[in-house]
Amino acid sequence: MPADRLSRTAPAPKTGIVHLGLGAFFRAHGAIYTEEAVAHSGGDWGIIGVSLQSPTMHDALTPQGGTYTALELAPEGAKPRHVQIVTEVLVAQDNPLAVLEKMADPAIRIVSLTVTEKGYCHAPATGALNLAHPDIQHDLGNPLPRSAPGFLVRALELRRQRGLAPFTVLSCDNLPENGRVVRGVVLALAQQIDPALADWIAQQGRFPATMVDRIVPATKPEDLATVATLTGTHDAAPVLHEPFRQWVIEDDFVSGARPDWASAGAQMVRDVTPFEHMKLRMLNGTHSALAYLGYLAGHETIADTVADPVFAGFVRRLWQDEIIPALTPPPGVSLADYATALFGRYANPAIRHRTWQIAMDGSQKLPQRILGTLAEAQATGRACPGLMLAVAAWMRYVGGIDETGAPIDVRDPLADRLRALSDGADTPEGKVQALLSVSEIFPPALAVPLEAPLTSAYLALLDKGARAATHEVFA
Repeated sequence: MPADRLSRTAPAPKTGIVHLGLGAFFRAHGAIYTEEAVAHSGGDWGIIGVSLQSPTMHDALTPQGGTYTALELAPEGAKPRHVQIVTEVLVAQDNPLAVLEKMADPAIRIVSLTVTEKGYCHAPATGALNLAHPDIQHDLGNPLPRSAPGFLVRALELRRQRGLAPFTVLSCDNLPENGRVVRGVVLALAQQIDPALADWIAQQGRFPATMVDRIVPATKPEDLATVATLTGTHDAAPVLHEPFRQWVIEDDFVSGARPDWASAGAQMVRDVTPFEHMKLRMLNGTHSALAYLGYLAGHETIADTVADPVFAGFVRRLWQDEIIPALTPPPGVSLADYATALFGRYANPAIRHRTWQIAMDGSQKLPQRILGTLAEAQATGRACPGLMLAVAAWMRYVGGIDETGAPIDVRDPLADRLRALSDGADTPEGKVQALLSVSEIFPPALAVPLEAPLTSAYLALLDKGARAATHEVFA
């Protein structure tokens, strides 16, 4: 007998947050923190979710009243919970005006977003708004926007016209100084539309930085059956996540209005920077390194990859020799202990986090996750052969052919351009030079000193294969 459809069991809370990009990560992280904060301390902080393009999440969650199952995957077993903080899901592409009106509602005090790095329509190497981006070009002349920066600016414009205070813009994406990045793209776009609006946002708006951490693998069709078995209900949009979570938030909100996230375990701090550098470089940087090298070596997941002693030893040396020496730890944090805990999380066999999934959008991720460490190492004369091999593996990956000659399904906003650059070069040296010419990823001042070591690493991958090259890099 088919399971009943999941449905709301508690009254929907009054809303105070609009979230752009209602994907799996936010529903497994920020939404749960918010629900727990409301349960502990009260407040009207229900969440209106917005999908910027696809109706998939709207179609899955709306029949369920916005509710869904969050399934914690621990080595000892899975534990479900019913999350009911999301009150409504809109599709921006279908009705952008409805989204703007929700964002301009006086009850909304925070607009948060998880739109991935590419959703900010910026140049990852510099953080500057890409005014040539087709969605930004559209939004400059159209009051019904397409991009996340466009929705933020046009909604703030409505609030200013109506005499309302701005909402706080809370980025929850894996970007260094994400508050500064989103503030920069919003002000740059507003300046093009109306300089007076840009001045108002700069003076009265708030863009706190955050650091978010939880491994959230993509939900697969078979996971729906697992959730149905565990809960006795059919959920069309469950999320899966590891037990660990962390949220560090700069405590800087318009009029101080925010949920009591600290009661749910979030860290409210004055400066997020040490936390975000630690996480972006130690977790996200090694995640990307393992994703590209592991994929090329034939490993499907991160857990599979670190179960291979070659990659287990490699990632430990990356932390010890190349990443930790370039970091200043947050107060009271041992980076060595953090690395040990990260390895335990990677090795969790219940988390099937695919290397292919982590490898997506590498052109947007590399500058924050790996190139920052390499730039600092170049400035001090410190060698980083492991991270060089990781970047070389990305270069081979975006070439679109794996070590067996099979095609790679490369998902990246620059995928066609990167493939054309790689294919257009006749030699390995030429391929490295061509990819280093992409200034949105590699600033010219960094590309020049990287060319020789990256070429050497790329040749090692071609000659020996990813596993053998990884084995020898620290030999």
